[in-house]
Amino acid sequence: MSYHNALRKALICTSVIFHTDLLRLTSRRLVWTTKAQSLTTMATEQDECMGSVKEQIAKLFEVSLKVTVPNEPDVEPLVAACNGKFGDYQCNNAMGLWSKIKGKGAQFRGPPAVGEAIKNNLPTSEMIESCSVAGPGFVNVVLSKNWMAKSIQKMLVEGIDKWAPLPPVKTAVVDFSSPNIAKEMHVGHLRSTIIGDTLARMLEFSKVKVLRRNHVGDWGTQFGMLIEFLFEKFPNFEDAAETAIGDLQAFYKASKQRFDADPAFKERAQQAVVRLQGGEDKYRRAWAQICEISRNEFHKVYQRLGVHLEEKGESFYNPYIPGVIETLTKQGLVEESQGARVIFIEGVNIPLIVVKSDGGFNYASTDLAALWYRLNEEKAEWIIYVTDVGQQQHFDMFFKAAKRAGWLPHGDSSYPKASHVGFGLVLGEDGKRFRTRNTEVVRLVDLLDEAKTRSKAALIERGKGEEWTEEEIESTAEAVGYGAVKYADLKNNRLTNYTFNFDQMLNDKGNTAVYLLYAHARICSIIRRSGKDIEELKNKGTLILGHKDERDLGLHLLQFAEVVEEACTNLLPNVLCDYLYNLSEIFSKFYSNPECKVIGSDMETSRLLLCEATAVVMRKCFSLLGITPIYKI
Repeated sequence: MSYHNALRKALICTSVIFHTDLLRLTSRRLVWTTKAQSLTTMATEQDECMGSVKEQIAKLFEVSLKVTVPNEPDVEPLVAACNGKFGDYQCNNAMGLWSKIKGKGAQFRGPPAVGEAIKNNLPTSEMIESCSVAGPGFVNVVLSKNWMAKSIQKMLVEGIDKWAPLPPVKTAVVDFSSPNIAKEMHVGHLRSTIIGDTLARMLEFSKVKVLRRNHVGDWGTQFGMLIEFLFEKFPNFEDAAETAIGDLQAFYKASKQRFDADPAFKERAQQAVVRLQGGEDKYRRAWAQICEISRNEFHKVYQRLGVHLEEKGESFYNPYIPGVIETLTKQGLVEESQGARVIFIEGVNIPLIVVKSDGGFNYASTDLAALWYRLNEEKAEWIIYVTDVGQQQHFDMFFKAAKRAGWLPHGDSSYPKASHVGFGLVLGEDGKRFRTRNTEVVRLVDLLDEAKTRSKAALIERGKGEEWTEEEIESTAEAVGYGAVKYADLKNNRLTNYTFNFDQMLNDKGNTAVYLLYAHARICSIIRRSGKDIEELKNKGTLILGHKDERDLGLHLLQFAEVVEEACTNLLPNVLCDYLYNLSEIFSKFYSNPECKVIGSDMETSRLLLCEATAVVMRKCFSLLGITPIYKI
């Protein structure tokens, strides 16, 4: 195939947006690799989203690789962002290609020569200002300042949704929060709720239909004692108001104490379970009332956090369990073991129990039924479970059982797939699990209210009580207080434990939500003080990245899409937090440089547009993290 024909054929593929079909490792990051779409849908997709800068650079290198090594099919471009010393991006294919082609009569004499050929075969593009080869064939790319400026200004006009990455799935389930009925939501539920919400938000931004599932614990033997205790305390239980029943946590403890101490009560409670599961109306109504009281308590937390979930608890999947177990049994997966029915998992000493020795179902039974439903009824291609790391073994065994059944492919990079998003503990100042002084777990509502109260006190101390309306103080205190709690969690790698400390998270210096929210408010203030109509500037002004600090800021803004992609792919919200904090620092460097004066300078219009672009990207980061921005301080 001639150079021109190969180039023409590859350019047709790379001029469009592609469907992604699997995850591949490129350099230090996982990215979504791509397969060309049919020509009938190309134009529409291209209009909707251009893909990340990294993806666009990779497409150019894909063209070059096809020409450089035409006899080596399916070579994926290995493109990574650089530290800026040699360039903005780097292609690292040369060494790997050399190990494949040496000894095959190749025209090259080592990796540097392969790198030179890859560089020389790159198609001309307005994206690229210059290329160079370093070391063992690393091809360094410097982006064009003009192209960078045009891309940022286009985003300002068309909206940041144009920068959304394109993942390889259309529908995903994010299973998170999942408290137990009749128990308080405590600080342990905080991480699942916050992390799950952020993962859902990032996938939704990436054009994925996300089914936000609250897999509440609303079924099981504990409901026998709760119902029987309700009957005993309130013979006319349906007339008992929520206030009469009072604190559900205390109600649960009292019923448990009675269950443990009174054999007659225990027997009645066990019979109540049978009647409930048998569908007896009185017991179903009592169960529904207890569930509703709990939901009202959960709602107080979700309302404060701004989190939306759709409840599909354990009881929803209960009717599907027998059929799922029967199907797995017919496949030969379910075996008898010590009176129970189990699935043996290769490499694990203990089996996965799917039917207990007393004939009852358990977590594994429910999880298998839920996975079957999500795959077959909801057509989910990616099911994500957000729970603490202590449940890692359960999910490993559960996923392996699903693979044995043929529900999931054996490779981790194929779809549909299931992922467990584990997270560490929330610790107190003493390094132990975060609890109150009387060793009780901390109620989440109380913790969030405390964050707001402290935030409000700080605003009053700054004199805002005399400057702002009460509504402004309340809304800002909520945004800062709740945002501080969320960000303090999300900025950590989710697998690690972190120490809960109000003073640290509400500090207005360092890597905190308070600092970032104030930084955003200051940018908004700069734009307001200019007296210019920023919407008019977007359409009539011109953005220029003439100074190094302007270019550094512009490059970081343009890397937003690939950061969201990385955070989604690896299910790590802290990647986005790192990006947001670095953006704030890079902006500060730009704005504090006397050579980059904004208001009153010859470059005022351009620099106001750069300020606005920074604010837009910061707001999208806040949105993905579930944090409400503030516009003045």
